[in-house]
Amino acid sequence: MTELRVDEILNSSALLKEIILKGWVRTFRSNRFIALNDGSTIKNIQCVIDFEKTPEETLKRINTGAAIAVYGTIIESQGKGQSVEIQVSKIEILGDSNPEEYPIQPKKHSFEFLRENAHLRTRTNTFGAVMRVRSKLSFAVHKYFQENGFNYVNTPIITGSDAEGAGEMFRVTTFHDNKSPLTEDGKIDYSKDFFGKETNLTVSGQLEAEAYAMSLGKAYTFGPTFRAENSNTTRHLAEFWMIEPEVAFMDLEGNMDLAEDFIKSVLKYALENCKDDLEFLDQRLNEEDKTKPMNERSEMSLLLKLHFVVDNDFKRVSYTEAIDILRNSTPNKKKKFQYIINEWGADLQSEHERFLVETHFKCPVILFDYPANIKAFYMRLNDDGKTVRAMDVLFPGIGEIVGGSQREERYEVLVAKMRALGIEEKDLWWYLDLRKYGTAVHSGFGLGFERLVLFTTGMGNIRDVIPFPRTPQNAEF
Repeated sequence: MTELRVDEILNSSALLKEIILKGWVRTFRSNRFIALNDGSTIKNIQCVIDFEKTPEETLKRINTGAAIAVYGTIIESQGKGQSVEIQVSKIEILGDSNPEEYPIQPKKHSFEFLRENAHLRTRTNTFGAVMRVRSKLSFAVHKYFQENGFNYVNTPIITGSDAEGAGEMFRVTTFHDNKSPLTEDGKIDYSKDFFGKETNLTVSGQLEAEAYAMSLGKAYTFGPTFRAENSNTTRHLAEFWMIEPEVAFMDLEGNMDLAEDFIKSVLKYALENCKDDLEFLDQRLNEEDKTKPMNERSEMSLLLKLHFVVDNDFKRVSYTEAIDILRNSTPNKKKKFQYIINEWGADLQSEHERFLVETHFKCPVILFDYPANIKAFYMRLNDDGKTVRAMDVLFPGIGEIVGGSQREERYEVLVAKMRALGIEEKDLWWYLDLRKYGTAVHSGFGLGFERLVLFTTGMGNIRDVIPFPRTPQNAEF
């Protein structure tokens, strides 16, 4: 007997083959039909048992959630909904599941309830599909970069620098509660801590990736990042994964080309390799949309949205042009926007970004040349002295998905920007060194992986696209 997975059985034409199959019971009806799932596909397989030949004691243990092994033969299905089924000759209970206690019963559960049971939620169709898509996307990220000559760099998780200048970081220390040594002026003396200085969990691997780009040419990071931002929203996590490529000798134009090509490639891979899961998630979103008021419904189905990005050229628009469009737009004039655009220099919100993508241009948009004062210190200053070579990629339904820039490669300019923002030169001496020894034009971007998974799966809350979400007041699992 060959041990097979559900997806292998459904994709094979080996009728009458004797097999062993292990999985978890989704439903058991009429003391005869077991719907079995092993996580390899969203589809269950029907296993038909002869209840007259099955001990009563065994039948009582075939409950939703139980782990079982079935021995049997693949036969053509007589029923609707599946082409093959398993004619069971023997059944083994591997792990019991008490129906009185098992929380994931075959009924509709709220996502909130499932978040409270995150250790079991992947046994539902929705979360099984989401996490398989996440896995495939993760592979597609590495595949793209590896096939395009990038070097994968594992940047530090513990860092002494704040790449974003955001200041909302998780501190790493070995000092005991209320026992930290103090300096003469009453501040915590980090020179006596494990690393001899103040250290935090990283918010970005970009600065370190730049160092590697300036020797290996093309580098990328793909790892966990952390923000101690007290944001209880559907778009924020305290722990999330970032994809950050950095490329030497590449300007802003090349950076925009790379971001567009990368996103299209990764989404195309998902469309080709996650068909069943994406069809299910597309259907789920359509059903959910029907319960919403007309004005809140999506204009496009999930699959259409994915093809919309893959099949359309991204429109490139300067920030200045975008501000003019928004200022003169109907929702702005009629004060329909929550944040009214009055003047150049405004920080664009998700509503503005979505208007540009979904209503005005009707395709993905790349905005570039932002005001310097709303962007990070490391972005290259343009000759006008007031804008930087930054770019953001905007998507339907989500707004910004990628943020990047040509990096400031001129030593004097970078030092001046850091001083103006109060960033200590000594903290980033090594980063400044890159501008002293063989500096060159270089660029890169960051893409929050969960945002990408959110877009690809059509889920509404970022907590539902990461296995175990870390959010304010929640580190349960």
